[in-house]
Amino acid sequence: MAAYAAIHWIFDTSSQLEGYGFPFDCPHMLFYQRLKVVHNLVNLIADSHCYNIHNKPFLKLWQPLTRVMENQQLKNAARQMEEKVKVFNKLRKALSIAVSKSKKGLSDDGKEADIKTIEEKVITFRQTVVTDETLSQKDDYKKMTRQIDKYWLKLFADPINVKTPKGPVSIQPQRTNNILERFFRDLKRSHRKKSGTVSLTRTLRSILADTPLVKNLGNPDYMEIILNGSSTLEERFAKIDRRMVIEKLKLEEKKCVRISPEMKKLIRSPDFTEQLTTLLVAQQN
Repeated sequence: MAAYAAIHWIFDTSSQLEGYGFPFDCPHMLFYQRLKVVHNLVNLIADSHCYNIHNKPFLKLWQPLTRVMENQQLKNAARQMEEKVKVFNKLRKALSIAVSKSKKGLSDDGKEADIKTIEEKVITFRQTVVTDETLSQKDDYKKMTRQIDKYWLKLFADPINVKTPKGPVSIQPQRTNNILERFFRDLKRSHRKKSGTVSLTRTLRSILADTPLVKNLGNPDYMEIILNGSSTLEERFAKIDRRMVIEKLKLEEKKCVRISPEMKKLIRSPDFTEQLTTLLVAQQN
Protein backbone atom coordinates (compact mmCIF):
# COMPACT_ATOMS: atom_id res chain seq x y z
CA MET A 1 0.00 0.00 0.00
CA ALA A 2 2.91 2.35 0.71
CA ALA A 3 4.37 1.70 -2.75
CA TYR A 4 0.95 2.09 -4.35
CA ALA A 5 0.29 5.38 -2.54
CA ALA A 6 3.77 6.73 -3.36
CA ILE A 7 3.31 6.01 -7.07
CA HIS A 8 -0.04 7.78 -7.19
CA TRP A 9 1.37 10.71 -5.21
CA ILE A 10 4.11 11.13 -7.82
CA PHE A 11 1.54 11.40 -10.60
CA ASP A 12 -0.88 13.62 -8.66
CA THR A 13 0.90 16.88 -9.55
CA SER A 14 -2.36 18.70 -10.35
CA SER A 15 -3.15 19.08 -6.63
CA GLN A 16 -0.05 21.27 -6.20
CA LEU A 17 -0.58 23.42 -9.31
CA GLU A 18 -2.29 26.82 -9.25
CA GLY A 19 -4.50 26.47 -12.33
CA TYR A 20 -2.62 28.97 -14.50
CA GLY A 21 -1.16 26.51 -16.99
CA PHE A 22 2.32 26.65 -18.50
CA PRO A 23 4.58 28.57 -18.03
CA PHE A 24 3.20 29.67 -14.65
CA ASP A 25 2.59 26.07 -13.60
CA CYS A 26 5.38 23.57 -14.33
CA PRO A 27 3.86 20.07 -14.00
CA HIS A 28 6.83 18.26 -15.55
CA MET A 29 9.33 19.85 -13.18
CA LEU A 30 7.04 19.10 -10.24
CA PHE A 31 6.74 15.50 -11.44
CA TYR A 32 10.55 15.19 -11.47
CA GLN A 33 10.81 16.72 -7.99
CA ARG A 34 8.28 14.20 -6.64
CA LEU A 35 10.23 11.35 -8.21
CA LYS A 36 13.27 12.69 -6.39
CA VAL A 37 11.44 12.81 -3.03
CA VAL A 38 10.27 9.19 -3.29
CA HIS A 39 13.71 8.08 -4.50
CA ASN A 40 15.31 9.64 -1.41
CA LEU A 41 12.74 7.88 0.76
CA VAL A 42 13.47 4.52 -0.87
CA ASN A 43 17.21 5.10 -0.32
CA LEU A 44 16.53 5.89 3.33
CA ILE A 45 14.79 2.56 3.80
CA ALA A 46 17.35 0.65 1.74
CA ASP A 47 20.29 2.15 3.66
CA SER A 48 18.84 0.94 6.97
CA HIS A 49 19.96 -2.61 6.00
CA CYS A 50 16.82 -4.02 7.55
CA TYR A 51 15.02 -5.89 4.79
CA ASN A 52 11.58 -6.25 6.29
CA ILE A 53 9.40 -8.49 4.11
CA HIS A 54 6.64 -5.85 4.21
CA ASN A 55 8.96 -3.29 2.61
CA LYS A 56 9.95 -5.41 -0.39
CA PRO A 57 7.29 -3.95 -2.76
CA PHE A 58 8.38 -0.45 -1.78
CA LEU A 59 12.07 -1.26 -2.27
CA LYS A 60 11.31 -2.50 -5.78
CA LEU A 61 10.81 1.14 -6.71
CA TRP A 62 14.54 1.71 -6.20
CA GLN A 63 15.71 0.43 -9.58
CA PRO A 64 13.34 2.36 -11.91
CA LEU A 65 13.64 5.54 -9.82
CA THR A 66 17.44 5.31 -9.73
CA ARG A 67 17.57 4.98 -13.52
CA VAL A 68 15.65 8.25 -13.78
CA MET A 69 17.65 10.07 -11.12
CA GLU A 70 20.99 9.03 -12.64
CA ASN A 71 20.03 10.27 -16.11
CA GLN A 72 22.50 13.12 -16.52
CA GLN A 73 20.60 14.80 -19.36
CA LEU A 74 17.41 14.88 -17.29
CA LYS A 75 19.33 16.08 -14.24
CA ASN A 76 20.83 18.98 -16.20
CA ALA A 77 17.45 19.89 -17.68
CA ALA A 78 15.85 19.93 -14.21
CA ARG A 79 18.63 22.13 -12.83
CA GLN A 80 18.26 24.59 -15.70
CA MET A 81 14.49 24.58 -15.31
CA GLU A 82 14.68 25.33 -11.60
CA GLU A 83 17.04 28.25 -12.31
CA LYS A 84 14.76 29.64 -15.01
CA VAL A 85 11.66 29.32 -12.82
CA LYS A 86 13.29 31.53 -10.18
CA VAL A 87 14.03 34.23 -12.77
CA PHE A 88 10.61 33.89 -14.39
CA ASN A 89 8.85 34.24 -11.04
CA LYS A 90 10.67 37.54 -10.52
CA LEU A 91 9.37 38.75 -13.89
CA ARG A 92 5.91 37.44 -13.03
CA LYS A 93 5.96 39.42 -9.80
CA ALA A 94 7.23 42.56 -11.55
CA LEU A 95 4.47 42.36 -14.18
CA SER A 96 1.83 41.65 -11.49
CA ILE A 97 0.42 38.87 -13.69
CA ALA A 98 -0.81 35.51 -12.36
CA VAL A 99 0.45 36.26 -8.88
CA SER A 100 1.49 33.11 -7.04
CA LYS A 101 -0.96 31.74 -4.44
CA SER A 102 -3.74 34.14 -5.49
CA LYS A 103 -6.01 31.08 -5.98
CA LYS A 104 -7.74 32.81 -8.91
CA GLY A 105 -6.32 30.53 -11.60
CA LEU A 106 -7.59 31.40 -15.08
CA SER A 107 -9.78 34.16 -13.63
CA ASP A 108 -6.74 36.18 -12.61
CA ASP A 109 -6.64 39.52 -14.45
CA GLY A 110 -3.37 40.45 -12.85
CA LYS A 111 -2.79 42.41 -9.69
CA GLU A 112 -4.51 45.77 -9.51
CA ALA A 113 -1.54 48.10 -9.78
CA ASP A 114 -0.69 51.35 -11.47
CA ILE A 115 0.73 50.65 -14.94
CA LYS A 116 3.60 53.09 -14.38
CA THR A 117 4.54 51.33 -11.15
CA ILE A 118 4.57 48.00 -12.98
CA GLU A 119 6.73 49.50 -15.72
CA GLU A 120 9.28 50.69 -13.15
CA LYS A 121 9.47 47.19 -11.63
CA VAL A 122 10.01 45.60 -15.04
CA ILE A 123 12.76 48.14 -15.81
CA THR A 124 14.46 47.10 -12.57
CA PHE A 125 14.04 43.40 -13.43
CA ARG A 126 15.43 43.89 -16.94
CA GLN A 127 18.41 45.81 -15.59
CA THR A 128 19.12 43.01 -13.10
CA VAL A 129 19.22 40.43 -15.90
CA VAL A 130 21.35 42.39 -18.39
CA THR A 131 23.92 43.34 -15.71
CA ASP A 132 24.19 39.82 -14.27
CA GLU A 133 27.54 38.33 -15.42
CA THR A 134 26.07 34.83 -15.81
CA LEU A 135 22.53 35.44 -17.07
CA SER A 136 23.50 38.15 -19.55
CA GLN A 137 25.74 35.68 -21.41
CA LYS A 138 23.07 33.01 -21.92
CA ASP A 139 21.05 32.95 -25.14
CA ASP A 140 17.75 32.16 -23.37
CA TYR A 141 17.91 35.32 -21.28
CA LYS A 142 19.03 37.39 -24.27
CA LYS A 143 15.93 36.16 -26.12
CA MET A 144 13.74 36.96 -23.10
CA THR A 145 15.12 40.50 -22.96
CA ARG A 146 14.53 40.99 -26.68
CA GLN A 147 10.97 39.72 -26.29
CA ILE A 148 10.27 42.17 -23.47
CA ASP A 149 11.70 45.01 -25.54
CA LYS A 150 9.63 43.95 -28.58
CA TYR A 151 6.31 44.15 -26.72
CA TRP A 152 7.25 46.97 -24.35
CA LEU A 153 4.80 49.50 -25.81
CA LYS A 154 1.94 46.95 -25.71
CA LEU A 155 2.71 45.83 -22.17
CA PHE A 156 2.66 49.37 -20.86
CA ALA A 157 0.24 51.00 -23.28
CA ASP A 158 -1.74 53.98 -22.04
CA PRO A 159 -5.48 53.47 -21.48
CA ILE A 160 -7.74 53.90 -24.52
CA ASN A 161 -10.36 56.62 -24.13
CA VAL A 162 -13.68 55.68 -25.75
CA LYS A 163 -16.81 57.79 -26.11
CA THR A 164 -20.01 55.94 -25.24
CA PRO A 165 -23.69 56.99 -24.89
CA LYS A 166 -23.10 57.01 -21.12
CA GLY A 167 -20.03 59.20 -21.39
CA PRO A 168 -16.27 58.68 -21.89
CA VAL A 169 -14.82 55.35 -20.74
CA SER A 170 -11.15 54.53 -20.14
CA ILE A 171 -10.15 50.98 -21.23
CA GLN A 172 -6.83 49.47 -20.22
CA PRO A 173 -5.58 47.04 -22.95
CA GLN A 174 -5.25 43.45 -21.69
CA ARG A 175 -1.73 42.26 -20.99
CA THR A 176 -2.68 38.53 -21.02
CA ASN A 177 -4.67 36.04 -23.10
CA ASN A 178 -7.28 35.86 -20.35
CA ILE A 179 -10.18 36.53 -22.73
CA LEU A 180 -9.56 33.26 -24.61
CA GLU A 181 -9.05 31.34 -21.38
CA ARG A 182 -12.37 32.56 -20.00
CA PHE A 183 -14.08 31.62 -23.25
CA PHE A 184 -12.90 28.06 -22.72
CA ARG A 185 -14.13 28.08 -19.13
CA ASP A 186 -17.58 29.23 -20.28
CA LEU A 187 -17.66 26.30 -22.68
CA LYS A 188 -16.82 23.83 -19.90
CA ARG A 189 -19.35 25.37 -17.52
CA SER A 190 -22.08 25.15 -20.13
CA HIS A 191 -21.34 21.49 -20.82
CA ARG A 192 -21.34 20.65 -17.12
CA LYS A 193 -24.80 22.15 -16.72
CA LYS A 194 -26.09 20.00 -19.56
CA SER A 195 -24.39 16.73 -18.62
CA GLY A 196 -24.21 17.01 -14.83
CA THR A 197 -20.67 15.63 -14.82
CA VAL A 198 -17.85 17.20 -12.84
CA SER A 199 -14.84 15.87 -14.74
CA LEU A 200 -14.80 16.71 -18.45
CA THR A 201 -11.39 15.27 -19.31
CA ARG A 202 -12.76 12.34 -21.31
CA THR A 203 -15.42 14.47 -22.96
CA LEU A 204 -12.99 17.18 -24.02
CA ARG A 205 -10.56 14.60 -25.40
CA SER A 206 -13.20 12.95 -27.54
CA ILE A 207 -15.04 16.01 -28.89
CA LEU A 208 -14.15 17.44 -32.25
CA ALA A 209 -11.36 20.00 -32.26
CA ASP A 210 -13.69 22.70 -33.61
CA THR A 211 -16.33 22.28 -30.89
CA PRO A 212 -15.42 25.62 -29.20
CA LEU A 213 -16.73 27.30 -32.35
CA VAL A 214 -20.21 26.55 -30.96
CA LYS A 215 -20.27 30.18 -29.82
CA ASN A 216 -20.54 31.15 -33.49
CA LEU A 217 -23.94 29.46 -33.80
CA GLY A 218 -25.47 32.87 -33.16
CA ASN A 219 -23.97 34.12 -36.42
CA PRO A 220 -26.37 33.59 -39.43
CA ASP A 221 -23.53 33.49 -41.99
CA TYR A 222 -21.67 30.87 -39.94
CA MET A 223 -24.86 28.80 -39.58
CA GLU A 224 -25.36 28.80 -43.34
CA ILE A 225 -21.87 27.33 -43.80
CA ILE A 226 -22.32 24.74 -41.03
CA LEU A 227 -25.73 23.51 -42.19
CA ASN A 228 -24.40 23.04 -45.73
CA GLY A 229 -27.86 22.72 -47.27
CA SER A 230 -29.56 21.09 -44.23
CA SER A 231 -32.51 22.89 -42.71
CA THR A 232 -31.63 22.21 -39.04
CA LEU A 233 -28.68 21.21 -36.87
CA GLU A 234 -30.44 17.93 -36.10
CA GLU A 235 -30.53 17.08 -39.79
CA ARG A 236 -26.86 18.04 -40.17
CA PHE A 237 -25.76 15.95 -37.17
CA ALA A 238 -27.69 12.96 -38.53
CA LYS A 239 -25.16 12.83 -41.37
CA ILE A 240 -22.23 12.26 -38.97
CA ASP A 241 -20.72 8.75 -39.07
CA ARG A 242 -21.75 7.29 -35.71
CA ARG A 243 -19.11 4.55 -35.94
CA MET A 244 -16.37 7.16 -35.73
CA VAL A 245 -17.90 8.59 -32.54
CA ILE A 246 -18.35 5.15 -30.93
CA GLU A 247 -14.74 4.13 -31.69
CA LYS A 248 -13.44 7.34 -30.16
CA LEU A 249 -15.49 6.88 -26.97
CA LYS A 250 -14.33 3.27 -26.61
CA LEU A 251 -10.72 4.40 -26.94
CA GLU A 252 -11.22 6.96 -24.15
CA GLU A 253 -12.74 4.32 -21.86
CA LYS A 254 -9.51 2.32 -22.06
CA LYS A 255 -7.52 5.35 -20.88
CA CYS A 256 -9.62 5.78 -17.75
CA VAL A 257 -7.75 4.86 -14.55
CA ARG A 258 -9.61 5.24 -11.27
CA ILE A 259 -8.24 5.37 -7.74
CA SER A 260 -10.37 5.23 -4.62
CA PRO A 261 -11.52 8.47 -2.90
CA GLU A 262 -9.68 7.34 0.25
CA MET A 263 -6.40 6.96 -1.61
CA LYS A 264 -6.88 10.31 -3.35
CA LYS A 265 -7.46 11.99 0.02
CA LEU A 266 -4.35 10.33 1.45
CA ILE A 267 -1.92 11.33 -1.31
CA ARG A 268 -3.22 14.92 -1.31
CA SER A 269 -2.48 15.36 2.37
CA PRO A 270 0.12 18.18 2.82
CA ASP A 271 2.27 15.94 5.01
CA PHE A 272 1.87 12.74 2.97
CA THR A 273 5.61 12.12 2.51
CA GLU A 274 6.30 12.72 6.21
CA GLN A 275 3.58 10.22 7.17
CA LEU A 276 4.94 7.67 4.72
CA THR A 277 8.49 8.10 6.03
CA THR A 278 7.37 7.68 9.63
CA LEU A 279 5.38 4.56 8.74
CA LEU A 280 8.23 2.88 6.86
CA VAL A 281 10.90 3.75 9.42
CA ALA A 282 8.69 2.49 12.26
CA GLN A 283 8.23 -0.77 10.34
CA GLN A 284 11.97 -1.38 10.51
CA ASN A 285 11.92 -1.48 14.31
